[in-house]
Amino acid sequence: MKIETYADFEMMTINVAQQIAGDLNASLINRDRALLAVPGGTTPGPIFDDLCAADLDWSRVDIILTDERWVPGDHPRSNTKLLKERLLVNRAAEATLLPLYAPTEEPEEGLPELIPGIEARLPIAVAVMGMGADMHTASLFPDSAELQTALGPDAAALIPVRPASQPEARITLAAHVLNGALHKHIVFRGKDKREALENARNLPAEQAPIRAVMNGATVHYSES
Repeated sequence: MKIETYADFEMMTINVAQQIAGDLNASLINRDRALLAVPGGTTPGPIFDDLCAADLDWSRVDIILTDERWVPGDHPRSNTKLLKERLLVNRAAEATLLPLYAPTEEPEEGLPELIPGIEARLPIAVAVMGMGADMHTASLFPDSAELQTALGPDAAALIPVRPASQPEARITLAAHVLNGALHKHIVFRGKDKREALENARNLPAEQAPIRAVMNGATVHYSES
């Protein structure tokens, strides 16, 4: 695991966007298409603002969220809404978005529709992941009853989860899918999360899910 520390958040977002674009370009040299997995939340937005203008063949890029709340794409809490507003614009408007939601009441009912299209595009070329102070990444939460399943080496590409700490059901890429990315970037800000990352090094993935994807990743950290 490599850790890159930045003087400020703006410098970090610019550099991360450049590294993602470089990784995608490198992947497209050897493959017809490249799959980019990205998180939702507040930190990725500025990265998307820079990345969407990158000079690469976006028509050959598929984009997927690392996880999503089981809500329609126009819902205020939808991460898909963030992608459509801040990543799938400018040059990146030519990319293809792979959905993590189907119009069913429960995520289990929508899995048969979603999984085949995702598995056909694996492995992930570039995975960008966040991390919470509780050491979760994507929707691999330590308080989720489904975590053990999601951490399994033979888990389906998508796992429905219902963490006790979250208000709605979610769907997440399994740990082995995220960990199998050709390029992995973990991005966060704040001293509390840096301390959490250090703690995660000495804990099993069942207690610190970020541990399942750390090896070989580049960590991007800004204190402010």
